[in-house]
Amino acid sequence: MTKVGVITFPGTLDDTDVVRAVSRAGAEPVNLWHGDHDLKGVDAVVVPGGFSYGDYLRCGAIARFAPVMTEVIEAAGKGMPVLGICNGFQILCESGLLPGALVRNAGLHYVCKDQWLKVENTSSAWSSRFEAGAEILVPVKHGEGNYTASQETLDQLEAEGRVLARYVSGNPNGAQRDIAGVVSENGRVVGLMPHPEHAIDALTGPSDDGLGMFLSLIDSVVKT
Repeated sequence: MTKVGVITFPGTLDDTDVVRAVSRAGAEPVNLWHGDHDLKGVDAVVVPGGFSYGDYLRCGAIARFAPVMTEVIEAAGKGMPVLGICNGFQILCESGLLPGALVRNAGLHYVCKDQWLKVENTSSAWSSRFEAGAEILVPVKHGEGNYTASQETLDQLEAEGRVLARYVSGNPNGAQRDIAGVVSENGRVVGLMPHPEHAIDALTGPSDDGLGMFLSLIDSVVKT
């Protein structure tokens, strides 16, 4: 069975939701503690959302130096699939695993709503179950989800097909080019601001569209 590590930092809020999503997809969730140099033999890692260290310095800036992230960065360099959701996306950017940065929302207001996304990259380890152009409904809940990068970086992401998804039916945070998520060069590391773990069951979320990300991961691990 595919084992997926789920990291908990001080201030993490959505680790239990990710654990549930991993289980729902048919994989085995493995709890990982931020202070340990141990990935416990997992096949993939999810860095969940929340407010690691209270976002007191800069979102993800302190968590990036946690012992477990040393292991994640090394494992990602060897091809391990890694997904960063919301604060996890911020941590991956701070860690240098993904380009760009997440800054304060346009208008400076916290946003919490169900949001439509258009999936553009379907070749990553976390998106192969989707069809290109598919529109999915998942929640957003963040105050600093405004994706920002240099024009050169943005052009490179576009040219290489590394924009995972874009906001449609309105941009909730002012992200450049409506970018909601990006993919690493090797397609194994993904950062997504919206929360797929909150959209795995139509009875408890706005849809079950987010489950496709976790099913995609299992497919990717089995193929390798």
